Amino acid sequence: MTLTVATFYRFVPLDDLPSLQPALQAACVENGLRGTILIASEGINGTLAGPADGIEAMLGDLDERCGVRSGEVKLSQAEEWPFARLKIRIRPEIITMRAPEADPAVLAGTYVEPADWNALLADPDVLLLDTRNRYETKVGTFAGAVDPGLDNFTDFKAFVESALDPALHTKVAMFCTGGIRCEKASAFMRAKGFPEVFHLKGGILQYLEDVPEADSRWQGECYVFDGRVAVGHGLAPTGWTACFGCGNPLSPEDLRAPEYEPGVSCPACIDDLTPEKAASLRERQRQMLAS
Repeated sequence: MTLTVATFYRFVPLDDLPSLQPALQAACVENGLRGTILIASEGINGTLAGPADGIEAMLGDLDERCGVRSGEVKLSQAEEWPFARLKIRIRPEIITMRAPEADPAVLAGTYVEPADWNALLADPDVLLLDTRNRYETKVGTFAGAVDPGLDNFTDFKAFVESALDPALHTKVAMFCTGGIRCEKASAFMRAKGFPEVFHLKGGILQYLEDVPEADSRWQGECYVFDGRVAVGHGLAPTGWTACFGCGNPLSPEDLRAPEYEPGVSCPACIDDLTPEKAASLRERQRQMLAS
């Protein structure tokens, strides 16, 4: 079974969210889709999986409702369901930053197409920032990128204010998985006085789809927020999996580590694992294997 996976977002004013939520739920169910959609007054953000015709119909519905095709839409494939269920949620923000000044509709950075990204990175005056969380950067990143060591995207604000200076860092390029975090991160930096801020249009996923592997500056794979865990060039799924205990992405090498126990622990969470939680996870694992 080959499923189509659609990742999309658009910053666009939305109203009457309590009515929009059940309408989107019904449309997804009708088209046989699973995944997550977040809606807020500032826009829509989601990833859905299902049959190709169902995805196409849903994108048409979303385009009529909120012009989603005027934002970012990326399609890929999966051989198994990357989501177990469907969730439509109303949120204060479609990507949480808690920075009112970070408004992409008012003050955004400059888009850079994937085909032009390598040339920008060749500029020695450019500071390259990875705006993702540390568990994502572990899976892969661009050569030469600065990893701020974020545990949450909201931590990006403190990193900028403590580690960067608009007078010194006059040309900044940033990237994220699909582009949405960079929309807000670039707007935040522009609001803080950074003169030139660039971000990769369509994010890492678009770069991996468009740029030939032989020309790529990407190192490793790209973490994704679904059951595939990570994808590589051409958006093909890779050998990464995830720890059930903590959700941390696990490489084939991690699976061979002594701290790894299927369904229970991995090197990232073993030190925080209490005997009670370990017993609970082992019982769950036993029940799953017995079913």
